[in-house]
Amino acid sequence: MRPLLACLLLTLALPASAQIYKYIDANGNTVFTNQPPDGSAAESVTLPPTNTMQAPTTASDNQGSETESSEAQAPYNLLRLIGIPDEEAIRSNNGSFIVSVEIQPRLQPGHLLRLILDGQPYGQASNVTSLQVTEIGRGEHSLAVAVMQGERIIQQSPSEAFSVQRISVNSPARQPATPPKPTPKPAN
Repeated sequence: MRPLLACLLLTLALPASAQIYKYIDANGNTVFTNQPPDGSAAESVTLPPTNTMQAPTTASDNQGSETESSEAQAPYNLLRLIGIPDEEAIRSNNGSFIVSVEIQPRLQPGHLLRLILDGQPYGQASNVTSLQVTEIGRGEHSLAVAVMQGERIIQQSPSEAFSVQRISVNSPARQPATPPKPTPKPAN
């Protein structure tokens, strides 16, 4: 019985286009093979199509596909930063300022907002729409806001370019004023 079962399992592994032959060997065992034996009468075996079925889906699989399809569409109609000057530099000697996030519809439970400064995550994710940026160096930068779910970005706003203008350490405006020299008193 075991040799027959082994032969049947081997026949299942053969490609569908291969021909299968059946014959009885010298010991009286039934043998299945893909090559007809020499000197023995072998009959051709026609196999019915194999039964296949898809794996059943679980509730977690359904939730995953629903989440992926809803994330394929942007969950927010409007997501942008406001409060960044368009054509002028931000004047901030300590490099700090506040930006606001305009988002519609409201932030969904489990989603947080996080700033993206010069292509890198900046600060902690938060559920407030008024975010503070601190100690930004002088020069050109870009800023965007991302909606996060855990560590994954769900949606991101377009990047806004801006400039920060800070007084240089070497600036004359930053030098301490020199006290006026005392005028000599006339001698009596």
